[in-house]
Amino acid sequence: MTNFDYDLFVIGAGSGGVRAARIAAAHGARVGICEESRVGGTCVIRGCVPKKLMVYASHFAEDFEDAAGYGWNVGSARFSWPQLIAAKDREIDRLNSVYLRLLEESGVTLYPVTGTFEDAHHLRLGDQVVSAERILIATGGHPWMPDIPGSELAITSDDVFHLPDLPRRIVVVGGGYIAIEFAGVFNGLGSEVVQVYRGDRLLRGFDGDVRNFVGEEVCRKGIDLKFECNVSAIEQENGALRVALDNGETLMADQVLFATGRVPNVRGLHLPAAGVDMHPGGWVLVDEFSRTNVPHIFAVGDVTNRVNLTPVAIHEGHAFADTEFGGQPRCVSHDYVPSAVFSQPPVGTVGLSEEDAHTHFGEIDVYKSTFRPLKHTLTGRDERMLMKLIVDKETQKVIGVHVVGMDAAEIVQGFAVAVKSGLTKEQFDATVGIHPTAAEELVTMRTPVGD
Repeated sequence: MTNFDYDLFVIGAGSGGVRAARIAAAHGARVGICEESRVGGTCVIRGCVPKKLMVYASHFAEDFEDAAGYGWNVGSARFSWPQLIAAKDREIDRLNSVYLRLLEESGVTLYPVTGTFEDAHHLRLGDQVVSAERILIATGGHPWMPDIPGSELAITSDDVFHLPDLPRRIVVVGGGYIAIEFAGVFNGLGSEVVQVYRGDRLLRGFDGDVRNFVGEEVCRKGIDLKFECNVSAIEQENGALRVALDNGETLMADQVLFATGRVPNVRGLHLPAAGVDMHPGGWVLVDEFSRTNVPHIFAVGDVTNRVNLTPVAIHEGHAFADTEFGGQPRCVSHDYVPSAVFSQPPVGTVGLSEEDAHTHFGEIDVYKSTFRPLKHTLTGRDERMLMKLIVDKETQKVIGVHVVGMDAAEIVQGFAVAVKSGLTKEQFDATVGIHPTAAEELVTMRTPVGD
């Protein structure tokens, strides 16, 4: 028994922090955790879970249309935004209660307040101070809003889930996964959507073919894409919003959504009081074991700006707890982490893009196929899929898998195991496909395309 109040104290009860706290407690540690908001973090409360529910909701308009091609007459349909929000709220309440129960059953003490450093071993929690032998920072991030005239009239992704009404016209600012996902949601639910992005293509950092393909498909679905420009000012006009772009164009909208990036939640932590080093970009610097420059202070998840995905934060939190309290030292590999964009159509990807593969491996083989999914042979919908494999020419290992289209994330999750395991193109070729499926294309492509 130490002289500290806790063996571990976790600042932030999101997915990474809760996993670390639970596993450390299971290893016998005395654990405390603090959270000023609801337990569950960005993903569960105001991120990927409620957003995915909205993505599901937005697909039904096309599903009703497609049903006619299969002999169904579904009649007229009406959508209720308040009903969707109420249903979403009930599910988030349920998940929040699950997280609370998990902490309680694990023996973790929850403090519903903000935690700030008094020094390297002491934290202020409201009107009390507690001490801990080890401290884990797991505070995540929050949406960034540019400082332009009228920015207070706009909303961020956090606000979308609490809008009282579905906007008839919305301008979505940004070209990353959050922007494109919400643009698809509002478009599917019936809003007029204009998406403004300062770049020349959506999804910076993704494979070039994926970026081009998604942009084309998004336009087919009715989203008005405006590239190489940005919002310079917003003002109210006759109950609406006048949105000025820096190219001289003006848009009228009922809502403006900024999805222009996220920044780590470090403000107010008083990290200098603990001597914790930070990157000039604002995130906490850690080593491969999530340790900061202060040996007993650690950080996991988005606040470290490594791979900002919920499953990665969970892995980091689990590995930290096993290493520090379970006698099982291990770090998390951030290579070949699969990810998805729940755009419309969705994207699933694991490994390197064609551009990055050239940089890291030199000579590569590229296999690519575009086709109309079987489902749409009867619906008549003009929607296509993209499948792409990147192969190291020397070893023939598959180092990248990229899918755009129906069920892309579900397909890539399975193939991610193969890529992570270092399987070769020959092993892909030796695998029999399931017919008729879209995913079989990934094991039947035989001829490399020109670079």
